[in-house]
Amino acid sequence: MKTVVLEVRSPAESMANFVQSWKTGKPERSARIGFATPELLWQVLTAKRWELLKVLCGAGPISIREAARRVERDVKAVHSDITALLNAGVLDHATGGGVVFPFEAVKVEFLLEAA
Repeated sequence: MKTVVLEVRSPAESMANFVQSWKTGKPERSARIGFATPELLWQVLTAKRWELLKVLCGAGPISIREAARRVERDVKAVHSDITALLNAGVLDHATGGGVVFPFEAVKVEFLLEAA
């Protein structure tokens, strides 16, 4: 199963992991999409966008109109959410049109610590 990890980590941590993978030649076990702060994660992954990810997960390429039909929402609103997810690097443009979320599972990972 192809899994993506959505996580909160600083750009420096992301770069350190990249450098480690580059030096060792060993890729990370799963794809990762990092957000600099928990607030940014929640700004990008709203409840409506999370609902979209659930229907796109493992679905292959899909048109925006079909995505809107599956979540029973207005096409214009879904288009706006898909654009935000594309800009954040969560979704990809599909060859031949539409969008694709090339993963079958999503794991969200972050740590909340005492101030």
